[in-house]
Amino acid sequence: MISDAVIWELINNKTKPIGALGDLELLAFQICRRQNSLTPKITNPNLLVFAADHGLTDSGVSAYPKAVTAQMVMNFVAGGAAINVFCRQHGIALNVVDAGVDYDFPAGLDIHHSKVAKGTQSCLTADAISTKQLDACFEYATQHIEQLRKTGCNLIGFGEMGIGNTSSATLIAHYLTGKALNEITGKGTGLDNKGLNNKLEILKQVVSYHGHIDSPEAILRAVGGLEIAMMTQAMIAASEADMLVMVDGFIASAAALLATRLSPTCRESMIFCHQSEEPGHKYILEHLNAKPLLTLNMRLGEGSGCALAYPLIISAVEFVNKMASFESAQVATKESAKPETDQI
Repeated sequence: MISDAVIWELINNKTKPIGALGDLELLAFQICRRQNSLTPKITNPNLLVFAADHGLTDSGVSAYPKAVTAQMVMNFVAGGAAINVFCRQHGIALNVVDAGVDYDFPAGLDIHHSKVAKGTQSCLTADAISTKQLDACFEYATQHIEQLRKTGCNLIGFGEMGIGNTSSATLIAHYLTGKALNEITGKGTGLDNKGLNNKLEILKQVVSYHGHIDSPEAILRAVGGLEIAMMTQAMIAASEADMLVMVDGFIASAAALLATRLSPTCRESMIFCHQSEEPGHKYILEHLNAKPLLTLNMRLGEGSGCALAYPLIISAVEFVNKMASFESAQVATKESAKPETDQI
């Protein structure tokens, strides 16, 4: 195992003042450490977008109806969504997973057919996910990661599509961070103030119904989403497969927080790509001790933050591999440039 000191010696000996590349140096260190290599590389980058519906959406927690989830999946397949544009731009393979959309997609559609159920139960009156369904989500997720591992993928991003899933993520954040719902509940897909107040009241009713929950599995069953459950296990499986994990925004970060509670070592693999406009995201990031690469005031989802941050990851790898050292460039270091005592 290459020591941290050796990695920092490599980074600090590049032709720049120590720390001059700021957070890019921290990113480079993380990648080298994770890959146990002084010549890191990115191979066959992929992005998985998990899609599913939420029973709670029928209570009016979103500005959009559930039907939009299926419509957006079709948009992904047609190549018309933001994530399609960004993945094409950067050469990232995009995979769409039907984890639980309330729609029957054609069998030949270019998606991964992993439907566990046609959406969750409404967590307002029942557990959202059964134990059997949660097990199925975890099994599908592990299979998807194993398939990508066989292709040589060592960097994977995670995104989601599911009308109502900011409510699920908010509830997860509430249970795992202890923050009050009125501090972390946001407008999601664009609720007005009246809609936001309605959403907040419904989420308070959900918490009142379920009472105290502490284990990650229990939280997922009570208030989770099928896409969030799959994403959670996929992050763990990707880490176990020695992949770097790109984490998108609020919903993906809620899954990341669950993943770290289930498997703490997977945190070392995670690169947090951006900070969402959703108010609960910053609290999740604080609990994960994570500093995101970008802050662009986005709240789109789809893994869009992963694709936009990807060039920074490549830049971190490139400077480690291709930037000259002081020695190779015959540039004086701060120490070697000091004059002799009799010259002062």
